[in-house]
Amino acid sequence: MIQETALRVSGSPGCGAPVVICAAEQRFLVREHMLSAGMQPTIVLEAMGRNTAFPVALAAIMAAETDPDRVLVILPADHNVPNADRFLEDLPVALEAARDTGCIITFGIVPNAPETGFGYIKTVSMGQEGDVLDVDTFVEKPDAETAQSYFEDGHYLWNSGMFVATARTLLAAFEANAPDVFAAAMASFAKSEMDLEFIRLGAAEMARSPDLPFDIAVMEQAKNIKVVRGRFAWSDLGSWEAIWQVGDTDANGNVAVGNVVALDTQNSYIRASDGPMVATLGVEDLVVVAMRDAVLVADRTKSQDLKQVVEALRTRKRPEADIHAQIFRPWGSYETICMDDRFQVKRIVVKPKGKLSLQSHLHRSEHWVVVSGTAIVTIDGEEQILRENESVYIPLGAHHRLENRGKIDLHLIEVQSGSYLGEDDIIRYEDIYARV
Repeated sequence: MIQETALRVSGSPGCGAPVVICAAEQRFLVREHMLSAGMQPTIVLEAMGRNTAFPVALAAIMAAETDPDRVLVILPADHNVPNADRFLEDLPVALEAARDTGCIITFGIVPNAPETGFGYIKTVSMGQEGDVLDVDTFVEKPDAETAQSYFEDGHYLWNSGMFVATARTLLAAFEANAPDVFAAAMASFAKSEMDLEFIRLGAAEMARSPDLPFDIAVMEQAKNIKVVRGRFAWSDLGSWEAIWQVGDTDANGNVAVGNVVALDTQNSYIRASDGPMVATLGVEDLVVVAMRDAVLVADRTKSQDLKQVVEALRTRKRPEADIHAQIFRPWGSYETICMDDRFQVKRIVVKPKGKLSLQSHLHRSEHWVVVSGTAIVTIDGEEQILRENESVYIPLGAHHRLENRGKIDLHLIEVQSGSYLGEDDIIRYEDIYARV
């Protein structure tokens, strides 16, 4: 979806390379996706989770360094816009309005149902598709009865959460309405450092920012707001319910993704794209998502409450709340296949020209088996070549390194054994990615 979001605007005349603001832990995943989509982005790393106000302020600060009148298009990466060509008809309208009026322009979507999961924008006049309208007020997610009244009224549009404005306009809006967010973003960017090709923000300075959505921090208070009555279809895929709604349903109303067998099942979303096979029998209105390391089963109508599950996992200090099964690194990725008290099995992928750090471990030994590709292995200064079906043993304490000098990905299985198997049992001596 982050690829689709960037590609959606890449066809617009004058659109520059994207700036992606993301969690530091996701930097290599984001880079891989953007590069594979043919993008050369600027990637900015957040030291901690913050709502949308902080990254919008940061983007405006960065843009204003070179041109305060540069127009920014602010796009969350979790939106579904199936007819992107219609969006590209509305985008120039928003760009022109942002330049000419000095307003913050948002996109409003004509509701096709009394949706309770979206915020709304009440417009002064109803207007026509593609019109730039004055905003009366922003409204948070309503209950069912209120949503029905909005749907029938005609002056209410879904709040898409996409914004267009000049850097100058945004900075003035933050200074007037959310000065604490603005100050924290300024200080954090001033303390930023380059980390490989990434911009890593100052953590202590970022921590001082209030954790606010852009809508609450700025849009609901500012007076210079206008909305384009959108001509395009849109959905905020903020829940599994929303993903079910835009999916391809079968005759029974089910969306099945991956290795799924659904018997006597209705109106359910079932996903097993990278987990075990999932079979359902005699159920309806469920969400079932099987990942490598976790399985979710939920009432489809309650899927917007998933934050409760995440909070419960964090309270129980469960790693699944924050750590994905597949971990990306600058040289490739790894995932744990099996783990017990004194052993762990991982699948490791090293990209062409990828090179792990020269390192040692105090508490574990390792056994590497090459599945495909060719590995260059260094152990205590001695280099050897491993090909498919060949293996090597790394003794506890040995200085070792793994490298892929080939032109295809290197896949290998790593078996760790020892008294402690944590990722922090690594002593680095040399590293081409500046992690020593």
